[in-house]
Amino acid sequence: MKRKTKNVLSQIGLRTSDSPISWLMKTKIERPNLVSLAAGFTDNESLPLSISRRLLNELLEDEVIGRAALQYGTTAGDDALRELTAKRIEYLDKSSSDKDMANIAKRMVITHGSQQFLYILTEALCDPGDIVLVEDPTYFVYLGIMQSRGLNGRGIAMNHDGIDLNHLERVLESLRRSGELKRTKMLYLVSYFQNPTGRSTSLLIKKGALDLLKKYEKAAGHPIYLLEDAAYRELGFAGQSDSSVLSICDASERVIYSGTYSKPFATGVRVGFGVLPEDLLAPFLRIKSNHDFGTSHLIQKLVFRALDSGEYFKNLEKAQRRYQFKANVMYDAICNYFPEVVKWQKPDGGLNFWTELPRSMNTGLKSKFFQEALNQNVLYVPGNLCYVDDSTRRTPSNEMRLSFGAASEKEIRKGIQSLGNVIKRK
Repeated sequence: MKRKTKNVLSQIGLRTSDSPISWLMKTKIERPNLVSLAAGFTDNESLPLSISRRLLNELLEDEVIGRAALQYGTTAGDDALRELTAKRIEYLDKSSSDKDMANIAKRMVITHGSQQFLYILTEALCDPGDIVLVEDPTYFVYLGIMQSRGLNGRGIAMNHDGIDLNHLERVLESLRRSGELKRTKMLYLVSYFQNPTGRSTSLLIKKGALDLLKKYEKAAGHPIYLLEDAAYRELGFAGQSDSSVLSICDASERVIYSGTYSKPFATGVRVGFGVLPEDLLAPFLRIKSNHDFGTSHLIQKLVFRALDSGEYFKNLEKAQRRYQFKANVMYDAICNYFPEVVKWQKPDGGLNFWTELPRSMNTGLKSKFFQEALNQNVLYVPGNLCYVDDSTRRTPSNEMRLSFGAASEKEIRKGIQSLGNVIKRK
């Protein structure tokens, strides 16, 4: 029976492997006493339950507005939400140009989470065998999209303020010499409080990366896009961060911006958005219309009302304080329970700590270390899952991503203490 099924599946059906995060989540469900520092869930106490209930009630009390919200919307998304989202980006980028805001709103698409935006964009741009440049390490869920689409990747080394521009140039030059630059479509950056490392990319590095991509466009024979994934942008602990790639002058035809309301408001709403160059907008919308006709209109209206009423920002401040507190709890626990051989850096936002153990310690899914951690009832994301399959370098196997997003303070302390015990025994 399995053989017959295999014969009938498409190449993408055969190629797509199980997601590690699905297994990690399933393991937590099957073992309720397990402390999960793995899945990047958001904090339950910060979810806007009463706000959402009230806003939905107000929305559905009006028969005309309520019926419209329960009807199909447009493929690109609710116009009012797109305009408010553009206004929000302009605020974060410290810009006040009405012209720029209107241009961003025009090129914006509302999606079912930023994950859908990343998938459709990749589907629109890339054929099997094409190349995407990614941070080393990067958001491992996007690596799943790349694997599913049959793409090749090249990892770009990271510094404390983003990717290493010298390494990016060396990789681009290597691709030019090998003739592979023609298959290179974009550079993917998780630019704010990066998942998994917690690092942020400075605007100076973004500009430098864009300049390098433009430099190699002629040899490629087509645009090489810079995709900025800003999913964690609003989860900073200390005020505003650097502006996005959208703020760079004359960059609108080469930059793509992805954001979400799932992380800063409520993961269950699954509302994301993206800003595309005009040349990519129509192809993206054609593919999206085949996916779903448009993102849930009711949930878009909920997010719009949260923004328009100011409730979104009140809840965001609450969430930011909550995550900063939990980051401090994990920081204190790591200081107390991890031996000095472990390297790590406290993040300024986001949901994760990135830790580096001695090279002799293998933290992979099939390692003795991972099994001992499970025996101690604690779960983490093995760092090697966050590296693209790149034959030009050896994948590190001694790192862990530890998330404080969903775990309680008690669970964070217990989980870090258990991991510390496993490390000390090695």
